[in-house]
Formats: sequence, C-alpha cells, structure tokens
Amino acid sequence: MSASAFRRAVVVGASGGVGGALAFALAEGGSEVEAFSRSGRAPDHPLIRPGSIDLLDEATIAAAAARVKAGGAPDLVIVATGLLHGEGVQPEKTWRQIEPDAFAHLFAVNATGPALVAKRMLPLLPREGRAVFAALSARVGSISDNRLGGWVGYRASKAALNMIVRTLSLELKRTHPAALCVALHPGTVETQLSDPFSRNAARVTPQAAAGHLLRVLATLTPDESGGCFAWDGQPIPA
Repeated sequence: MSASAFRRAVVVGASGGVGGALAFALAEGGSEVEAFSRSGRAPDHPLIRPGSIDLLDEATIAAAAARVKAGGAPDLVIVATGLLHGEGVQPEKTWRQIEPDAFAHLFAVNATGPALVAKRMLPLLPREGRAVFAALSARVGSISDNRLGGWVGYRASKAALNMIVRTLSLELKRTHPAALCVALHPGTVETQLSDPFSRNAARVTPQAAAGHLLRVLATLTPDESGGCFAWDGQPIPA
C-alpha cells in the first residue's frame, strides 16, 4: 500500500479481522496508530500502540480518548467493531425468534458503542484541515435495500448506526467544516463475524477489505459526510 493519507489514526476493534488489517495497513503507510480492542491486542508494528477499550463501558472509552488526546490530534478515527452472533445472540430467521436481551446487546455494541466513541473522539479531531470519523456498518442496515427480511436485530442496529452517523455529521460540520463522518460497508470478509453465514458467498480477505476501505476514505469529500459507502466507494441508500 502507498503512503497513508492519514498522519495519526485511531482504530477501535484492532483485534478483529478488519480492524487489525486496517491498523496494520495504516502503519505500513506511515501513520501513527492508536489501536484499541477489548482484549488489548493489536498487530505487531513499530507504529502501532495497542490499548484496551470496551464499548459497553464508557469509562474505558473516556480513558482511551484521554490517551489519544495526550499524543496529539488524530485525523482518522475508525470504529471497526460489530456483533452479528455470539453467546445468546443469533440472527433471527423469523419475528418469532426476536429476544429482547439479544436485541439490547446488538444495539449496545453496534450502535450505542460507536456513538460513545464519537462522543469522546470527535472533539479530538483537528478544527482545520481534513479529518475523518468512520464506523463499519453493513449493507443490510439499508432500509430501502431490505428485500429478504430476517436478521431483525442486526439490521435494525446497523440502520441505527447509519442514522447516528448522519446526525453526528451535521453537528460536526458546524465546527469542523473540512471533516467527514461516514459509515462503511466492507463487503463480505473472511472473518469470524461472517464465517457461519457466508461460506458459499464470494468473500475477500481482511487485508483486501482494509485496502478498499482506506482508498474510499482517502477520496471522500466533506460534501459526502453523513453517508454510508460500500467498499468500492458506491453510496448505499438509507
């Protein structure tokens, strides 16, 4: 990958497939990377500084933001986290499988968590010059593109994330006119999140996905802030 478009980056979710690949690609391009995950793990690279964060615990998000602030303003913050399945959480095939606890957990991880990261990290972006806040969303979060149904909690939580990003972008523009706040769909990636549900689908490696996403982030303009974009740069309808 060529030199990064970003000088100093924050990656939340750096122990995951896409998050780790993003952190490593940014570092390889010359970016200083603050790489946070719940486990504290991140790719091994001289320009990557690992740290711990828990999207379900705002105190850890505040502590991570304080560490970032001490090192200087980041021009990229990307939340590369997401929950589709796990203990007590499985994509619903029918409305009869809707469970309130699973719903609440999906929203906590996929929507509230990124919103809290934005709450703490957006004020750290430089007031002048280009800067980006991005969060990984999903095409299935598009309301107008939903033609199959199912996956109610995951779809709804990602749709909520897209609305959060749109709302944040409007406020950000008032104080940071050259900054962007966007949601990104990485495609179907070879990760633990998609493995049980996409083995017969065309998938890309996390490294390829990271490269696609960074190229998109390098080319978006402030006029496109608030949107959701696929790995190839195409806008995804709300």
